[in-house]
Amino acid sequence: MGQQNQGSSILFEPFKIKSVEKLHLSTPKQRRLWIEEAGYNVFSLTSEQVVIDLLTDSGTAAMSDEQWSEMIKADESYAGSRNFLELEKTAREITGMEFILPVHQGRAAEHLLFSTILKEGDIVPSNSHFDTTLANIEDCGAQGINLPTEEGTSPFLKHPFKGNMDVDKLKDLLEQKGERIPAVMMTITNNTGGGQPVSMKNLEAVSSLARQYGKPLIIDACRFAENSYFIKKREEGYKDYTPAEIARKIFSLCDIVTFSGKKDALSNIGGLLCLRDRELVDKLKTKLIVTEGFPTYGGMAGYSLAAMNQGLKEVLDEGYLKYRLRTIEWMVERLEAAQVPVLVPAGGHAIYIEASKFFPHIPRENFPGITLTTELYIRGGIRGCELGTVAFGKRDKDGNHIFPPLDLVRLAVPRRVYTEAHMGYVVECIKEIYSERGRCNGFEFDVEYPIMRHFRSTFKPITA
Repeated sequence: MGQQNQGSSILFEPFKIKSVEKLHLSTPKQRRLWIEEAGYNVFSLTSEQVVIDLLTDSGTAAMSDEQWSEMIKADESYAGSRNFLELEKTAREITGMEFILPVHQGRAAEHLLFSTILKEGDIVPSNSHFDTTLANIEDCGAQGINLPTEEGTSPFLKHPFKGNMDVDKLKDLLEQKGERIPAVMMTITNNTGGGQPVSMKNLEAVSSLARQYGKPLIIDACRFAENSYFIKKREEGYKDYTPAEIARKIFSLCDIVTFSGKKDALSNIGGLLCLRDRELVDKLKTKLIVTEGFPTYGGMAGYSLAAMNQGLKEVLDEGYLKYRLRTIEWMVERLEAAQVPVLVPAGGHAIYIEASKFFPHIPRENFPGITLTTELYIRGGIRGCELGTVAFGKRDKDGNHIFPPLDLVRLAVPRRVYTEAHMGYVVECIKEIYSERGRCNGFEFDVEYPIMRHFRSTFKPITA
């Protein structure tokens, strides 16, 4: 599932393992007690209680020898750090944007930007906002609206670019409520929709429409490298482009970039806010100094700037991207063959299981996604993340559930961490649970938090 050796049909990881970390093995009996103590919320488990951790791919990458080397050599100056200047140069080369502001992670970039450009009653349309993005928009009193395509809400339909935005719906929204829309946003890849890529054609159409209506286009570029490689592999006219060339073309279509370095910069912490507008940059720098730090470190140590800079140089390597995307595809193929309701085609960073179809006998108000994350943990020590009714659902004024289009459980694969054997173990655990799915019951809230419910809410099982 990794790099193909010349003259061989065997694929393997394009790196050598030079350091290992012991896995904390446990028994189903132990895990059943631990998940009960955690209120059936996997976020409340400790790392030592987890065997295979697929909660997120954010900040969980294994860093390279070059990254560690750059960290040792880092400059920890408060102002004018050499590592910031090097990161600034790399980010400018990739994005084509003049102004680069470092922040400690992606949601800090979102908070900095939205608290400056949004006001109460504003609307921000997107192909699909992720949880922290939406939370930061709503924290400003504004509203995030998702405009996925019809294909993007059909989990078992195979379409090369299910992360696209519905351009016709965007045009209608700009026509009807344009005065309330300060910016348009695109997330690449589309995490909420299953890690699905966005096509260059769709990006061009959205960019053209945004400019026609005088709206800046913001790209949430957490997984820009993965999206670039999808374009190379799936979109006509790009097979001879390098991922770096495709990335530069993508960024030429937008005005602002928010970026979490914890994904496609292969780093454990860090983020960027990249812009073209000098006047807006001046406002953001003032707020940055108050909330994050001086504009040449942005709340990060010099060694974190160094790691992110080196990671950005490594992530666009075509051999790495081929291995990365093939890892997910390999898992999806095996689950699909077992008729597990896995989202297809494979996304870039995770497998997504449609929990309401996995447990069709469990009503959505009884959280089939929490049922699946619980079963995965008890049976295999595998930690995944519910991104369905709990994470993206809401309640109406009468307290009734408002369900999102998809009821997903995400198993996000950390970069360069696990091997094919680890992923094979995960696949087999999922298949075993699916074969015995009828014995599982659902859950209900014990303590429900109104914002980003999946992070802190607790649950209690429904007894048969």
